[in-house]
Amino acid sequence: MPNNDELVVLRDVRKAFGEQEVLRGIDLVARRGETTVIIGGSGAGKTTLLRLIVALDKPTGGQVLVDGEDIARLNETALNRVRKKFGMVYQYAALLDSIDVMDNVAFPLVEHTKLTRKEIEERVIDKLKILGLDPTTVAHKFPAELSGGMRKRVGLARALMLEPPILVYDEPTSGLDPLTSRMVDDLIEQMRECFGVTSIVISHDIASCFRIAHQAVLLIDGKVAACGTPEALATGQSTVARDFIRQSGVDVAGILRAVRSRE
Repeated sequence: MPNNDELVVLRDVRKAFGEQEVLRGIDLVARRGETTVIIGGSGAGKTTLLRLIVALDKPTGGQVLVDGEDIARLNETALNRVRKKFGMVYQYAALLDSIDVMDNVAFPLVEHTKLTRKEIEERVIDKLKILGLDPTTVAHKFPAELSGGMRKRVGLARALMLEPPILVYDEPTSGLDPLTSRMVDDLIEQMRECFGVTSIVISHDIASCFRIAHQAVLLIDGKVAACGTPEALATGQSTVARDFIRQSGVDVAGILRAVRSRE
């Protein structure tokens, strides 16, 4: 019987490109309503893993289950249905520079629904307000006119438009200053709490991982080297995990104290 708490499950997942095996037997479970953060250095296989999870690519071997459905066996029509369960928040927001904020956020509804323009605009305004953006000043600005933090919020608003049960973040704090990175961490938590989404975060940001993750998955050379709470990775029996976190230079003790003080 499938476990209803297990929304995304990978079993012995492998992915090869020609002779090169990039993912080598990945086992992973993302539980409903929790935040799973996948960490690892460059070349660890994080991006390849992300593409498999959101059904943009198929594994060479193993199973990728989304809500109990093995997407590796689905045809393109069925895959498009599964993809709608995911909202993607890209590294640099991936906004379309040639259109304004209103049209950027509206894009998923224009593409996938038959709502009227008025209905779409009302939903966009609602999402912008939820994310702390004033529609009267932001809606008709172009992406180039926005700060990095505002671009992240607009990208998140767009990802939420189809009300997906899973939000996937690709390096959400990359290139941001510490203050804005903290704001993005808070947004990820806010989305999980307000909308009940399951969050999967691909990140190199260890400090962010400690702030938001219920589960941290350390990927090294295409394998899961360690898995557990961030604190368990930092203090547990896995020498590889302890070394990886120590080499990041992050003040783990300080972050843990700050997190506990907020609980």
